[in-house]
Amino acid sequence: MRKIISKETFPYSMSEAQSVPEESTTAHELTAFQQNILVILAEEPRYGLAVKRELESYYGSEVNHGRLYPNLDDLVDQGYIEKSELDKRTNQYALTDAGHDVVLGQLAWVLDRFVTDETRADEVRTLLE
Repeated sequence: MRKIISKETFPYSMSEAQSVPEESTTAHELTAFQQNILVILAEEPRYGLAVKRELESYYGSEVNHGRLYPNLDDLVDQGYIEKSELDKRTNQYALTDAGHDVVLGQLAWVLDRFVTDETRADEVRTLLE
């Protein structure tokens, strides 16, 4: 079953109704590190080192290969990202529809709790512009 998020229930950011899975795996079942990987891949597919660089930029410190690649593999196994081979040494990772639903569900959950008045709604609108 899918919960419909409309302008009435989510007026601060949705211009038309979008659906979010109600009973699928949600972001709370993933680590923050894994959630951040999904958000990075929501922008565009990337190869592993590009994901690593984005994470390092966000965290302000080095991300160990031994941390990154097992998490990428876990997200592949869970069906949230897909892995394709660019060449014999390089894999590309892309967000799946299930991964998209997890990211969207997390955003909906956060915004539902953050936007408590018109001032905060305006802050979110400014971010989205």
